Amino acid sequence: MSTRLDAQLQFSSAQAITVDAISENVIDLGPMGGSNTIRDIAAGEGLGVLVHCLTSLTDADGTPTLTVTVESDSTANLATSATVHATVINAQLEAALVTGSTFFVQLPPGSYERYLGLRYTTNSADFDGGTVNAWLIPGRAHHTWRAYSDNSTQSI
Repeated sequence: MSTRLDAQLQFSSAQAITVDAISENVIDLGPMGGSNTIRDIAAGEGLGVLVHCLTSLTDADGTPTLTVTVESDSTANLATSATVHATVINAQLEAALVTGSTFFVQLPPGSYERYLGLRYTTNSADFDGGTVNAWLIPGRAHHTWRAYSDNSTQSI
C-alpha cells in the first residue's frame, strides 16, 4: 500500500522553526450548517499528524526544546480560544530533532472547530535554524511513510 500526501493537507513545507509559530498552512475544515460549529474529524478510520525534520533544529548557545501541538479554533490564526487536541512532539531536545527524524500522533475523537493547525512552541530558548514538513494523514499511513528527495516520482 502506498500513501500519497495531499498538498492541501500539508501544515508545513520546509517551514523554518526558530521561534514560537503557527503552521504556515492552517486547514479550513469548512463551514458547518445551522448552529453546528464543531465536527469530529477523527471518527472512523482516524487521522494523524506527521512531523518530519527536513533539516536539523539547532542552537549554538542554549538548550531549547520543541513542543508541537495540534489545535483547532474558530479563527484561522488559532488566536481566539484554540483547543489542543494532541501533542505531536513534547519538549524534545535539539539532539532528537535531527534531519530525517519523524514524529507521529493519532488524533483522538473530539470536537474540532473549523480551522485546524499546528502550534510550534520553543521552550527555554529559541532555535538558530532548522526546518520541518508536517501533514494531516490517514491514521495508519505513518507506518508506510518514507522521505524521498524533492521532486521524486516514487510513491510512498
